[in-house]
Amino acid sequence: MGWPLRMFQEEGFYFVTSRCFQGRLLLRPSAEVNEVVGGVLARAVQQSAGNVRLHAFTFASNHFHLLVWARGAALAGFMQYLRANLSRKAGRLVDWSGGFWERRYSAEPVLDDEALVGRLRYVLAHGVKEGLVERSAEWPGLTCLPQLLGPARRVFQWFSWTKRWSKRGSEDLAAEEGRFAKEIAEPVELLVEPLPCWKRLGEEERQRAVRALVEAVESEARARDKPVLGARAVRAQHPHTRPEHLKHSPRPLGHASTRQALNELREQYRAFVAAFREAAARWMWGDFSAPFPPFSFPPRVVPGRVARIL
Repeated sequence: MGWPLRMFQEEGFYFVTSRCFQGRLLLRPSAEVNEVVGGVLARAVQQSAGNVRLHAFTFASNHFHLLVWARGAALAGFMQYLRANLSRKAGRLVDWSGGFWERRYSAEPVLDDEALVGRLRYVLAHGVKEGLVERSAEWPGLTCLPQLLGPARRVFQWFSWTKRWSKRGSEDLAAEEGRFAKEIAEPVELLVEPLPCWKRLGEEERQRAVRALVEAVESEARARDKPVLGARAVRAQHPHTRPEHLKHSPRPLGHASTRQALNELREQYRAFVAAFREAAARWMWGDFSAPFPPFSFPPRVVPGRVARIL
């Protein structure tokens, strides 16, 4: 496993963040990018076979956030599929062939209902809190807001490059634009599920709760009285642009409404790391019976008198 070690739960909620290489605007909103990103996200949820559920998302120009529920280590496979396909397909759209992501994604446990609502508010605040748009609904990138205020299901196009390869003799699909041709597009449905603490509410009540969060975000932004870039200017930015200044902050261990819950999570994580390190040390010396903590990934090794890391 990479560092920091990820501690997955038997099932739980996570706030996921992933940023583009050097903070470049490789996910800059456009109709084409939004459609491709939506299709990849919907396909990733579909491929998880119910082991990952999506509750909120927003795609900025250089990063994205997801609020998900996941079972066991299913989030690892989900994120591998999502990021790999985004890098290939969005990278093609913006003519970027190098590394697409800056570092490993972060997946922070969200421990209670109040923290879940807080993370949802953070997602809905995107674009407004940075001074990019005046209202959350004006953000030109892909966001869950329309699905939270309207139908929870939305259909995107998944461009099957496997199907394109099977039809490689076709002149229409041989060209570069054939990678996003309608002949290889498959409709996929993306469902945004309500937060568990809101499931007992009616649809109109949930929508009122979302509007209240959005209004609070927009009110705070107006109080700061700072100039706004605007959606048109956001769309006009070149996707290869590297921002002069990037926000760097330590990743939180998790999100909770009480200090006690965070302290308990910290103790669990320390025990997890200690158990993993002990098992990894035995594993590297050839003891392949060493028990690793649940939902962790042993190092890859070559058997021998002294095991060697690949």
